[in-house]
Amino acid sequence: MNGAASIPVIVGVGECLDRPQHPRDGLEPMDLMLRAARAAEDDAGAALLAQVDSLDVVNLVSWPYRDAPGLLAECLGIRPRRTVYGAIGGESPLRFVQQAAQRIGSGQGRVALICGGEAQHTVNRALQLGIELPWTAPADDRALAVHGRDLVHPLAARLGCAQPLSIYPFYETASTAHWQLPPRTAQRESGQLWSRYSLQAANNPNAWLREPHSAEDIVTVAPFNRMVAWPYTKLMVANPQVNQGAALLLTSLEIARNAGVPERNLVYPWGSAYAREPRDFLARDHYWESHAQNAVLKACSELAGGGFEAMELYSCFPCVPKMARRALHLGEVYEPTVTGGLTFFGAPLNNYMTHATCAMVRHLRGSPPHARGLLYGQGEFVTKHHGLVLARRPYPGHPALAHSSVQHLADSHRGLVPQIEIEPDGTGQLEAFTLLYQRDGTLSHGVAMVRIRPGTRTLARVAPDDAWTVAALTDPDISPVGRTGQLRPTGLGHSEWSLVI
Repeated sequence: MNGAASIPVIVGVGECLDRPQHPRDGLEPMDLMLRAARAAEDDAGAALLAQVDSLDVVNLVSWPYRDAPGLLAECLGIRPRRTVYGAIGGESPLRFVQQAAQRIGSGQGRVALICGGEAQHTVNRALQLGIELPWTAPADDRALAVHGRDLVHPLAARLGCAQPLSIYPFYETASTAHWQLPPRTAQRESGQLWSRYSLQAANNPNAWLREPHSAEDIVTVAPFNRMVAWPYTKLMVANPQVNQGAALLLTSLEIARNAGVPERNLVYPWGSAYAREPRDFLARDHYWESHAQNAVLKACSELAGGGFEAMELYSCFPCVPKMARRALHLGEVYEPTVTGGLTFFGAPLNNYMTHATCAMVRHLRGSPPHARGLLYGQGEFVTKHHGLVLARRPYPGHPALAHSSVQHLADSHRGLVPQIEIEPDGTGQLEAFTLLYQRDGTLSHGVAMVRIRPGTRTLARVAPDDAWTVAALTDPDISPVGRTGQLRPTGLGHSEWSLVI
């Protein structure tokens, strides 16, 4: 194949936002995906759904179906040769786009549909009210679910560090110290960054929260903005309590033109890069950067031939785009999103980057012909990284459609990984930390990542009534990382750590 027949294009994007007055009136995820798919066809301006031969469905969490791709195909009245249900991961929609582009470019596919939808807001409201939803019978999610405790070291699970909320702060506190920033300055950067996400969400009709917030609003602890995991407030973390669906249609340039898709609708995938960190977050050499993130962003920058006119930097927690900013060598003022971010646009679990792709396509359609956009997504606990480059015009020269692993580059920068000690006694130097808070705003306990001696580390509990240590950990002017503390075995499968006075 050559010419227009081998050039993949995104031709249609569609989204659906549902805000029911009562849970019984809410759309189930299948309906959200159906509406988004039909909106994508309308956006393309051509009858392409009937020609879909490949269907990818992003992993569903709020309402798992027994066969989501099969049911969606049946509801759409299509019979694709290939149907795939995705694995868990916030980066997975970008992988679907790149793989669809590869199949189209090689002649193995003609028209691809990628869909995802979540209705966590309605599901949770129904649970609160004791209402049974009149939706399609769900699958047994116990057989399908992957829980955080399955992905982390038992010591981490024992101390309550088995969810993103309790793991990403390690990267935040470690990177703040590595960049030699006072915590107050790092927090100000997070607030300013999140304020820009909120401004973009305010202008996105598909966003869940459309009220702009100032940097001060975001970092200030208040009744509506409690501290959840130090140093993150509620307005600084992903918000999965949404009802949103999104869909993408891809085909070849030849088919698009023959179907009458307007040229102004066409956006071109140039290529992608991916890499991952060890799944167990304690099996990593340090926490002030991600080698996989660095490798992916470097490869995407090289593919684009320089900078980007638009970006979507994954935003589950501030440390992610803050590290990305340094990896991309961006200045202090930059635009990190075309969508609105996982706090304000909403975090439909694994499906945010499908929405982000919709937003990027719309943005590029209104941009100059040379414009290039970066979509960067992440999955699990700073674990899976994927970058995708889109552009307003075809890739110059030979199509750059390789689904490029840059794992070798990430691994080449990885240092020695410390051994884990479960219940050590003695002294240890603080490497990273967080404090975990209850829903009423009171401190539950702290978790300290501690280097014991060269080549060893542990996670240890910080007692909530250890006022001296808690005060030092929350000092806005001096990072406590690097300070020495005392480890005391508890007999419960972990040690406690307190600063040496």
